[in-house]
Amino acid sequence: MAERPLSPHLSIWKWGPHMAVSILHRVTGDGMAIVGLFMLLWWLGALASGPEYYAHFSDWMGSPFGYVIMIGLTWAFFNHAASGIRHFVMDAGAGFELDTNRNWSWISMVGAVVLTAAVWAYILLR
Repeated sequence: MAERPLSPHLSIWKWGPHMAVSILHRVTGDGMAIVGLFMLLWWLGALASGPEYYAHFSDWMGSPFGYVIMIGLTWAFFNHAASGIRHFVMDAGAGFELDTNRNWSWISMVGAVVLTAAVWAYILLR
């Protein structure tokens, strides 16, 4: 029987930004689904429970912990959207060249941070 080649292992591949973007795309999608759903359900429950409980919810969201959660969800949204656009372009058959792929990976990661900072600067400074 002939020796069949084995699949490349992670130790063979050179780590690059395209791998980080792919992993972050999955993580941010799951994070938005889990944390975002929890926050939505908590908000709806607080809204339905009356002014006292809604004030409790508002206090939590106005605390530093609440800001970390909301800024994290905003970053997850922009990161997932930017890498989703990158994946869409690659599904169309473009952007597979190494330099192009690497550049668009960095652009999607940095763009998510810049867009998150812009949105929160607008929210906090208006």
